[in-house]
Amino acid sequence: MSQTVVITGASAGIGRATARMFARKGARVALLARGEAGLEAAAADVARLGGKALVLPADVADPAQVDAAASAAEEAFGPIDVWVNAAFTSVFAPFTRITPEEYERVTAVTYLGCVNGTRAALRRMLPRDAGTVVQVGSALAYRSVPLQSAYCGAKHAVNGFTSAVRTELLARHSRVHVTVVQMPAVNTPQFSWVLSRLPNHPQPVPPIYQPEVAARAVVHAARHPRRKQYYVGASTLATILADKAAPALLDRYLARTGISSQQTDEQARADRPHNLWEPVDDAGGGDFGAHGAFDEQSHAHSPQAAAARHPALLPAAALLAAGAAARAALRRHRRGRPVRGA
Repeated sequence: MSQTVVITGASAGIGRATARMFARKGARVALLARGEAGLEAAAADVARLGGKALVLPADVADPAQVDAAASAAEEAFGPIDVWVNAAFTSVFAPFTRITPEEYERVTAVTYLGCVNGTRAALRRMLPRDAGTVVQVGSALAYRSVPLQSAYCGAKHAVNGFTSAVRTELLARHSRVHVTVVQMPAVNTPQFSWVLSRLPNHPQPVPPIYQPEVAARAVVHAARHPRRKQYYVGASTLATILADKAAPALLDRYLARTGISSQQTDEQARADRPHNLWEPVDDAGGGDFGAHGAFDEQSHAHSPQAAAARHPALLPAAALLAAGAAARAALRRHRRGRPVRGA
């Protein structure tokens, strides 16, 4: 039986790739985002791959818009089975160069957008005692990095919020589930449209994974939501383990490498567009799709993520991830990469 799925941030990146993957399973997919050009292209993807699509332009920072979109989705497709919170925005800059208004906007979209989506979903799922909410999280929800204080703070907040909601659902013996999929660096268009005050073009910190790796994990989590959270990519698991084992050492390491590793060697354009306040696709940018500009450096598969779908293999996956992270850190240390200013 096909499911009714709502995806926020569905016009590009992980949300777009997730919409495609649910479409291949014949799902009815309600697509939420601000940019109508990207939404229409996403709807065409869903239809082409065997699903049914509903375009719902909405700003997830506005709870009224999110709730209205949820009502429209159920009116068109029936009860919502899965709600995926993938929408976010960010600013690449040192904290002292982010304005209060910009900080508030990142928090409203990335954190409160998740809260608003979860509220709209639970308002409909709890009376039926059925449904799943999947939060698209990040390794940066555990280990913050320089230049992304607003995003890191919001993703930390998503973890705390989701844990509280999960315990409330357990207390009422609800069969509604909420889970988090913690993501690694992913090759999404955000690095081409996020507001940046860096001298060079921003980039994800290697290893980089394709959005389809993330989407497979989201779809799996929606089908198997009883686990508290899923980790995607060896780098995610290794980062979390390293932060628990040696947080002060990791602080110093990131202070030395974290600024340069988030920038390419290409100088940023002075007129570079960004989507903090308005969607870039509706401002003449067109459809950005799921992938960003780093296809050549990105991995299409994650052995760790595949292993994580089988709990018996998790200890081995953790050891492999820790070993890989240690080797990567040692290589970076030996290279002694210089830190570019921000």
